[in-house]
Amino acid sequence: MNTIFRKSVLSVAGLAFAGGVFAGPIAAHANPAVDAKPAAVAVQSAAKPQGDQSRITLNDEQTANVKAIIAATKKAGLPERAAVISIATSLQESKLENLGHLGDANDHDSLGLFQQRPSSGWGTPEQITDPEYSTTAFLKGLKQVDGWQDMPLTQAAQTVQVSAYPDAYAQWEQQATDLVAQHWNS
Repeated sequence: MNTIFRKSVLSVAGLAFAGGVFAGPIAAHANPAVDAKPAAVAVQSAAKPQGDQSRITLNDEQTANVKAIIAATKKAGLPERAAVISIATSLQESKLENLGHLGDANDHDSLGLFQQRPSSGWGTPEQITDPEYSTTAFLKGLKQVDGWQDMPLTQAAQTVQVSAYPDAYAQWEQQATDLVAQHWNS
């Protein structure tokens, strides 16, 4: 890889990281009840999920977390597509398990369904491990992404999460879509 290209890639990666460090605190410190605004009805993405798809069997706790994500999405006045992105993100980050501190297996101080970090301003450990709060914080970040409704799921999720594995979210799109279809009206 030539030096100019490598420096360009590293510059973009640095900007993305810095954006995530600063966007996390903004999203986490907002008052969801005050800042929530009804969103216009968005057209569900008709795009075929990107790449190979993964699927896991959910237990009762994971299903309850799916329902909590959907409820928080509805409460925020966002469409089904926001719930699909949220659930796919949580599938990637925690397999829909509300994870506490995992000791040496922890990724820094990441917690909860979305593996949000208190040190990055997402909230307190108690807040981040509350499914409604963590979903609302994720959705607040998502709403700040211009055109999120029309971009590939993995790009929308990555813009909020700033993951070291930006393409990993795509593998969960079909299962997330199926879960939203199954639970949105229940």
